[in-house]
Parts: sequence; structure tokens; C-alpha cells
Amino acid sequence: MSVYELFLSFWHTVAGEEMFNSLSLLQCETLCSRWYLKTSHRLYSATYDPNEKTFEKLLIANRGEIACRVIKTCKKMGIKTVAIHSDVDANAVHVKMADEAVCVGPAPTSKSYLNMDAIMEVIKKTRAQAVHPGYGFLSENKEFARRLAAEGVTFIGPDTHAIQAMGDKIESKLLAKNAKVNTIPGFDGVVKDADEAVRIAREIGYPVMIKASAGGGGKGMRIAWDDEETREGFRFSSQEAASSFGDDRLLIEKFIDNPRHIEIQVLADKHGNALWLNERECSIQRRNQKVVEEAPSTFLDPETRRAMGEQAVALAKAVKYSSAGTVEFLVDSSKNFYFLEMNTRLQVEHPVTECITGLDLVQEMIRVAKGYPLRHKQADIPINGWAVECRVYAEDPYKSFGLPSIGKLSQYQEPLHVPSVRVDSGIQQGSDISIYYDPMISKLITYGSNRAEALKRMEEALDNYVIRGVTHNISLLREVIIHPRFVRGDISTKFLPEVYPDGFKGHKLTDLERRELLATAASLYVAEQLRSQRFLGTQRIPIAKSKRSSWELSVHLGDGIYPVEVSKDGSSFSVEVDGMKLNVTSDWNLASPLLSVTIDGTQRTIQRLSRNASGNTSIQFLGTVYKLQILTKVAAELSKYMPEKAAEDTSSILRSPMPGAVVAVSVKPGDMVSEGQEICVIEAMKMQNSMIAAKTGKVSYLGSLKTICNLSNRIEFKKEKRRILVVKELSLIVVSLSK
Repeated sequence: MSVYELFLSFWHTVAGEEMFNSLSLLQCETLCSRWYLKTSHRLYSATYDPNEKTFEKLLIANRGEIACRVIKTCKKMGIKTVAIHSDVDANAVHVKMADEAVCVGPAPTSKSYLNMDAIMEVIKKTRAQAVHPGYGFLSENKEFARRLAAEGVTFIGPDTHAIQAMGDKIESKLLAKNAKVNTIPGFDGVVKDADEAVRIAREIGYPVMIKASAGGGGKGMRIAWDDEETREGFRFSSQEAASSFGDDRLLIEKFIDNPRHIEIQVLADKHGNALWLNERECSIQRRNQKVVEEAPSTFLDPETRRAMGEQAVALAKAVKYSSAGTVEFLVDSSKNFYFLEMNTRLQVEHPVTECITGLDLVQEMIRVAKGYPLRHKQADIPINGWAVECRVYAEDPYKSFGLPSIGKLSQYQEPLHVPSVRVDSGIQQGSDISIYYDPMISKLITYGSNRAEALKRMEEALDNYVIRGVTHNISLLREVIIHPRFVRGDISTKFLPEVYPDGFKGHKLTDLERRELLATAASLYVAEQLRSQRFLGTQRIPIAKSKRSSWELSVHLGDGIYPVEVSKDGSSFSVEVDGMKLNVTSDWNLASPLLSVTIDGTQRTIQRLSRNASGNTSIQFLGTVYKLQILTKVAAELSKYMPEKAAEDTSSILRSPMPGAVVAVSVKPGDMVSEGQEICVIEAMKMQNSMIAAKTGKVSYLGSLKTICNLSNRIEFKKEKRRILVVKELSLIVVSLSK
């Protein structure tokens, strides 16, 4: 029996026949939903009425995890779905999940997911009645919404007036002021050029924030602390804005140093009703992009929460908003809050709101678009428990807190066996993370009755997440959620640079943790040696039974070499490290990507990522990957006589740290350059990165200027000529500097 049917049966018994029969179907559904929100404490508790008619077929104008997310709700609502995809996404998960799928162009977004003509043609061909845009791409494009309306197709989102008003940061700021919403001091017009940007920045007072008028998601945003940074920020922000949104207009406002980023989820219908669904704390960011989000916030008291919610609703009503939307605020240490922007779409981090309220925001958007009134009142909206979301990216967190990584997912396993875990993803084992799109792998969400429980589950989920084939940011995510400052709620948008001023270096092992890692690695080595001596499925009987029960090993970790003694005791190992004995127990299933190990009563989940015949092994322990070399005592003694491979001298070579598109080259062969001078600009995953010279020198060679560059190590050197030969099948740019 469904929740809906259960409630009807309950209400029939309590209210009596006459009152029960007087209720309309819509009233029954509304009462059921309100009752369920109040009483349910589950991770996800929305109700779906199979008798409520919305749309027969809906097209999702997006890709990846958000397309999959929309499809899941559509299936629950009995709506058929149409997926669009580029040619490189032909085998993507969202394509397989949808009832129909149509290719709309080649890989570049401008020719596929932003190709309105192609998408409109697919809508006509498939006879889709509605379009859900997800987030990004065309989700806040008023022209797309207008074209849909002209064809009689429903846009699952607000009308064009609200998109234009709130999508334009300049206009939205003026509207916010008129709606009595607190705003940040700044210039309310469009900045024409770099000179005007400098003049305005001086008038406002440094530091300032330069950002795209039509942007979002951290794209086209730069902080400037002086005139030079303002000029550079204007150039990069306008280029990124044009590339990401097709609109290079910029605005400048005062940068509030050390704030919190807290946003309010709003939901409004076409009948004048609007709700605020509590807040989301989004202060953990890098490059103005969120990394960890949670709901509710540890910082807000009920009065501030209500004030922010009421202002958010006032703004929504001022523009006659109808759909799910998000009003973002910056909050200072005194709990003063200032309007930042309104996103007229479903937000990436919406799952944490769904977890604590029980609502399905995609369902609510579809209902509102069909014309149904909201089923809830403000008093119905609860805060049930706590939810945390980590954005899992294919990025190298050791480089600027996350430079994009590409590759194929050779092994992939989501931690869904951990209680109260939700994973929103659009990939699977074998999927490619390419240079064309955002490098997000998934959104990992955990829920608990309180914050401590949600964080503990997140820690466990991160340890149990298997991702192989690409570099990922799980080590950074795990370090953030266990950091004392984060645990006590002492955070701001500057958390990462303040906690890691020299960049992220991974988990710093305590002496106890170091001994645990050494003992685990040594036990793994011995378990594997013992396994290699067994013959399965054969009657072969060894001539002499091996009686070896102890091993003397040498383990190299970091800058240290540690003598380790291992002795076997049943299925356990007794390991002596630093004169201390540790008991290591496991089922030693070496074929599993996850290995649960108990060390002196402490349970750890580890992953062995690689090993070779030279004793080198990589182990993911406490989220961070550690490289070790495990040798027998004799082999370690002999290894000192082995010659070491000389490190490659790259001091005169500039290589891109990531794959991407070369969008500008500032030098040519023969030019003299100074240390810190820009050589070229590379665009990767929608972000532009300036490549600078590491030392003063002369440009002696400039590699291929084809669009896509993949700077790998497949480069040949000819020292006598002091130049670089580029392997022909690669398209790359390499700069060689000579004295």
C-alpha cells in the first residue's frame, strides 16, 4: 500500500464517511503531503499521486547527473522522458535511462547542449510537451524559454520575465533594492571596458568582485585587489562569460572579505503562493565554486533564518516568480546578510534541502509548471535532521585545490551500502571524463538525525567510494569534513586558503596513524605472499609444509624507512612497528576494491590502488593515497646498490597542468619573457587559466596551436639542439625557454 493510500485509509477512519467524501482529490493529496512532511524523518520522503495528471512526455535539455536526477522523478510521476546528447555522450547514463534519446550535435556545448535550433527540432520530432533545463546550459536563458512558449511547450521553470529580471545581476540588484532586500554596495550598471572597470573599482574601494552579469556557478568571476588585477580580471571574466553564457557583460561590486555563503531555497506557484524551504550553507568553495554544502547552517539562529527567508520570498513575489529558485546571500560575522544573486533554476546542491524537508523539488517544479497550487504552507516546512553534500570531482586537489583530470573510469563503485547515503551521478564504470564538460563525477549526500551523525556517515561514505582511472578530490573532501574548524562550524568562503595556505597536501598522519598504515601495508604484503603459495582446485600435495610464521620487512613511506616484523596468528597478524605491537585483522579478500581492516580494535576501510613486482604499492588510507615500498630485509639491503633514474629537468619548459583548449597565445619564438609573464591562456572545463613563465628566458620553441591540447609526457628531447620535438599524433602546446 502506498503512502497516499495509507493516509486516505487513516483519514477515512478518523474523519468519518461524510467529511471524507466532502474532500476533493487535490485536498486529499495536499493533506497527505503535509501530514507526511510533518511525520517523516526519512532520507527522501516525497509522495507521488498516480492520479495527478501533468505531462505525458518531457524533454531534459541537459546531461550528466542532473539529467538522470530529473528522469528518476519523471518515472515516479509516470512521465515519459526524452534525452538529448552530443556525439561523445551517445553511451552516457542519462541516454540509457530515458525512454527516447536524440543526438543534437558534436561535443562542443555551443554545437550541442546550447544549440537551441537543434533542441527545438528534437522537441517537435518527439512531441515533447515540456522541457526541464536542469542547471547550467540553457536553464536561465530567456530566449530559450521564449521560443518554447511560442511553440506551446511548457518550460519547467519561471517565465521569461523572471528569468530576465533575476538572470541579469544588474537588474536583479535594482529589483532587490526596491523589494527591501539587503544588497551589497557596488556599481549598478554595465562596465564598458577595463579602464572604466579600474575607475569604478577605485570609487567603490578595493577589494572588488568582478562578475558576469548573466553568469553563475563561479564562471566569469574574479576578485581584484588593485588596478592591475582589475584589468586582468575584466579580460578573463568577460571571456569566460562570453564562452559560458554567450553574454560578456560584467558588473563590479564591493567584495565582502571573509563572509559566509548562505542561500535560501524558495518555491512559488502561479497562484501567488511562495515558500522558503530553509537555508543551505555553501561556504566551502574554491575558485568561487562550491565544494561542500549542508543544510541547515550551524550559523543561523531562528530569527536570522526567518528574516532571510522572508526577504527571499519578497524578492520572488516582486518578480511574480513561479518555480523552484535560490536566493543567495553573503553573511558577515555579525549575521548581517546581503543579496548576492538569484538563480532561477534548480540548484546543484538541492538534495540537502530535499533531505531535511522531505520534498522532491523536481516534482514540485513540474507540478507548478502544470498550474497546480503548492500543497504546503510555510508552517508545514520542517527541518528534519541534517544533510551534507560533497561534490566529487575528477580533479587533482593538490593543484590549486582542484585542477581538472580526464580519463576513463576503469572501476567505479558508489557507497550505497552505507546507511542514509544518496548519490546523484550520471556516470558508470567505463564512462569517460572528457575535456568538454564539467568534471563532476557525482554529488555524495549523507543524512543524519544531527550534524555529527551526518558527518560521520559522510566520512564512512568517502572511505567506501571506489573511483579508479581518474584523479579525484576525495582526499580533500574528507579532510574538510573532519577538520576541527569545520566540525565546530567556524567556516567562511576563505576556509580552504586559510586552512591550507601552502596548498592542500593530503592527510597529515599522526604517529599512531603512521603505525597503523605501516602495519596494514605489511599485513597486506604477507597475506598476498601466503595467497600465492596456495593451489586452488587441485589435489597437489606439497612435499614439505611451509612452517614460516614470521617475516622481517622494510617499508619505505615518505622520507622514512621503517623496519617491520610480521607474525601470523590465525587470520590475524601481529605487527611490530617502532617497538610497538599492533594486531591487524581482516578477511583479506585481496580481489575486492575495498578492504575492511581492524587495527587494535579500530576499524578502517582502505583501498589498495596499485602494486608491482618491485614492492611499490599505493594505498588509500583515511582518504589520502600513500605510496609505499615494501621489501624483505634482504631485498632492502641489496636495493641500495641499484642505480636511481635521474629526474627529468623541466625548469626550462612550460607545460599545461591540464588538458584544455588554447584560447590565446601571448608570445612567439624569439621573444624574451620575464618570470611571471603570461605565455598563453588555456580553457578547461569552462574555466580559463593563465599560463606564466616560471623563469626569465627566451622562447625558443612554441608547439602546435591546434585547438585541443593534451600535455602529457610523450615528448622527445634532443639536448644538443635544446629544443622539443612534438609527437605528431598529439595536439599540444609546449614552450621551451632558453637563456
